[in-house]
Amino acid sequence: MADTDIKPTRSELMKLKKRIKLAQSGYNLLKKKRDGLILDFFEILKKAKTIRAELAQEYGKALEKMNLARVIESDLTIKSIAMAVVNRPDVGVKKKNIMGVSVPEIETKGTLQKAFGERGYGIFTSAAVDEAAEGYEKVVEKIIIAAETETALRKLLHEIEKTKRRVNALEFDLIPRLHKSRKFISLRLEEMERENTFRLKRIKGD
Repeated sequence: MADTDIKPTRSELMKLKKRIKLAQSGYNLLKKKRDGLILDFFEILKKAKTIRAELAQEYGKALEKMNLARVIESDLTIKSIAMAVVNRPDVGVKKKNIMGVSVPEIETKGTLQKAFGERGYGIFTSAAVDEAAEGYEKVVEKIIIAAETETALRKLLHEIEKTKRRVNALEFDLIPRLHKSRKFISLRLEEMERENTFRLKRIKGD
């Protein structure tokens, strides 16, 4: 069937205009969401870079302290002390919402850094062991924060890519097709009106 045989109605044109308006509204909302997600992503990325640097720094310090402790104490003693540690950190995971994206929020009950005598390996160890333990407690704190930020980054990046695909589909596919259909129906209706006007004139002329 040729295009000229298609006889659209005003009702169809109105419905199409509503679809275009709805698609445009969805497009605008998704663009705002995408832009907001990108801003949040770069804010968390900045934080992640800082945490990575701090983690590397704390790990370097802890390693130096551990090497010193190994010089003062034997490796066997260090292992025995490590096995005697009590009150291991209690870590839980909650969720928080960033622009509709659920990201983890890691919680620890109490502080990870313990005071002297709270680690459970007794008081007859060298100060170097305590300093090494304190150093690695700081490392664990940074690891937890890094894990939280890195996971949030991955989730946000996934949502950004998904939102971008939806924005592009609306911008370059659906909305242009709807506008093309609207234009065709409008022209066809105008053509039909001219044809009807011509027929009426002919009838009156007869």
